[in-house]
Amino acid sequence: MIKELILKNRSYRRFQQNSLITRDVLEELVDLGRISASAANLQPLKYMLFNDPENAAAIFPHLAWAGYLKDWGGPKQGERPSAYIIMLCDKNIAPGVGCDHGIAAQSILLGASEKGLGGCMIGSIDRQGLRETLDISERYDIVLVLALGRPDEKVVLETATSPDNVKYWRDAEGVHHVPKRPLKEIIIN
Repeated sequence: MIKELILKNRSYRRFQQNSLITRDVLEELVDLGRISASAANLQPLKYMLFNDPENAAAIFPHLAWAGYLKDWGGPKQGERPSAYIIMLCDKNIAPGVGCDHGIAAQSILLGASEKGLGGCMIGSIDRQGLRETLDISERYDIVLVLALGRPDEKVVLETATSPDNVKYWRDAEGVHHVPKRPLKEIIIN
């Protein structure tokens, strides 16, 4: 059961932009992050939730999409996320998040997958530009942006054919291929 959910939870980069996500659903997803493990139980993560087209349009230009796809500038109008969760570190609680953001983000995205939604963790962010656009206090470090929506692309996993062949790619039909190293290659004892 958990493996099926993990297999469904891909990094989606094209969405049905007009399929809106309610604030209640975003709060349910963030609650999954809230109850996830936190180093020393400090819980320094804070969240900003956006599900309106105006804020989504303001956030979008501050994100970089799919670094391996050099000829693709990101989702075009109509394919963009309909919601965002911005993960922040409250520096009044802790100077950094350790690995908390990865744990919380995975919990949130698994919850999104369970609801038929998809998302993408984005760490390639124009942080200063986003801070200015959304008037985010210096008290908070911008850690990750989770782009969310109803997926509008097919993502398939395949076995990497060589240790250096891990770059994802799209075929002529727009299917997104993600090579994964074989299990026998990643277990070293």
